[in-house]
Amino acid sequence: MKKNMGTIDRVIRAIVAAIIGALFVFGYISGVFGIVLVVIAAVLLLSGIIGFCPLYVPFGISTRKKEG
Repeated sequence: MKKNMGTIDRVIRAIVAAIIGALFVFGYISGVFGIVLVVIAAVLLLSGIIGFCPLYVPFGISTRKKEG
């Protein structure tokens, strides 16, 4: 599993996940819709922490700077 996410991409994912989490905790989103968004937020956060996005692979996308 080769990292394919740059720093900006990872930070944006973490911010979006935090916003969704806060909206859910404070009751602005709820029900099935809220749970689906929390799951999406968890996936965003996890992929940001790991630095790998599986959806980028089939399209050959990498937001990471080239080394060397």
